[in-house]
Amino acid sequence: MTIYDISKKAGVSIATVSRVLNGSTNVKPRTRKKVMDIIEQYGYKPNAFARGLGLNSMKTIGILCADASDLYLAKAIYYIEQNLRENGYHSVLCCTGYEMHPRKESLNLLLSQHVDSVVMVGSNFIMNNSEDNQYVRDAAATVPIMLLNADFDCPNVYCTLCDDYKATQDATEKMIASGVKDILYLYNSNSYSGLKKLAGFQNALLTHDIPLKKQMQQCFKGSHEDIDGVKNFVENLYKKGIKFDGIVTSDDFLAIGAMNFARANNISVPNDLQIIGYNNSILTLCSEPDISSVDNRLEDMCIQLVKTLIGTLSQSEMPQKTIFSGELVKRGSTRF
Repeated sequence: MTIYDISKKAGVSIATVSRVLNGSTNVKPRTRKKVMDIIEQYGYKPNAFARGLGLNSMKTIGILCADASDLYLAKAIYYIEQNLRENGYHSVLCCTGYEMHPRKESLNLLLSQHVDSVVMVGSNFIMNNSEDNQYVRDAAATVPIMLLNADFDCPNVYCTLCDDYKATQDATEKMIASGVKDILYLYNSNSYSGLKKLAGFQNALLTHDIPLKKQMQQCFKGSHEDIDGVKNFVENLYKKGIKFDGIVTSDDFLAIGAMNFARANNISVPNDLQIIGYNNSILTLCSEPDISSVDNRLEDMCIQLVKTLIGTLSQSEMPQKTIFSGELVKRGSTRF
């Protein structure tokens, strides 16, 4: 029996069960009685180390990510776990996929294990519809929630993110300044971060009086491992007569696919086609020439996230939002 089981049997949220166990006064007497009746009926005995009981912490942090095979997410998990260990904390990882139901289940599982905090890695955990974010609010009523590369205004939620909007805008403007006339934007996500990057690209064009054309903003809906799929996707656009002498992407795997397209069609990079990636991952060094890419300061963000987490658990006053500036790392795929 866990507090997740109790919440289901009592018909209340897991956050409410936790508040009852913590002795919070912010629970209606009728609700408190309902929860306590279930606890007594099933003989539930809370973990002796549960932080909510005011005893010793388990020194354990829950980590949620959608897909640990994604290079960006995998690197973020590595940095976060490394910094947690240096601060005396263990971690429990759950890979949720991108659907709402499993992410809620995984979050409830972590909370039932009495973790001290939950880290949500990646912007996909925050939805555009406010109602879909209620599960985050409920969890934040129990433990501090740390968001990496997402922005969500809620008590006990702490955000560490890169200004993806400005970073993409700056990279696009550098490409425009180098003389590129027609820029194709490739993206693969409508997450918070994905939409910020797209908006940054669009604003760069508008700032320079370049018309926004739907055909020049293309979403690749395949897997982040399907680099051949990206190559074929760009090639199909090329064969349809869509002309471009620059490609800005929201992820390095898209830039690699674009490079493979150029090589397959004997298009010289950067002389006839310039390409910019995003994340500054190891993929940028896996082509000829190397790929220019936006460094979104992932390691710095993860270090700051853990610093904020430790400070929060120590009852120190910490900033609820920390924003880093991205920086374009110039390599051989651009002329500037």
